[in-house]
Amino acid sequence: MNIDSIRNGIVIDHIQAKKGLEIYEALKLGKLDCSVAIITNAKSRKMGKKDIIKIDRNIELDLDILGYIDSNITINIIQDDQRVSKYHVELPKQVVNIIKCKNPRCITSAEQELKHIFILTDKEKRSYRCKYCETLND
Repeated sequence: MNIDSIRNGIVIDHIQAKKGLEIYEALKLGKLDCSVAIITNAKSRKMGKKDIIKIDRNIELDLDILGYIDSNITINIIQDDQRVSKYHVELPKQVVNIIKCKNPRCITSAEQELKHIFILTDKEKRSYRCKYCETLND
């Protein structure tokens, strides 16, 4: 299989296999008016298999979404066929409107306009708690 390189844009690399489509949907990449390629189950020496997303334009990415879904992701910025920067995302300490509280008694259930805010409570287990009611998201 041959996927062309991009001249200017972003390559989201080292995505855990089978997570590429989840990232595509979470970032709403289908609404872009440029080419977006999702490569699933690509061979990787480090990971065995991985997913890759190529976006044929430079856009703002929500790093909290990326870090929440997979904190091992690498982001490459491409300009004039050259990688000009590369960085890694991290597991965010707080996420806003990425997770919804499951507790029916939480204030976010009654106050629809209230943001769903979750705080990282255990980095190893990747667990977050609702800021308002402290319900654990698992």
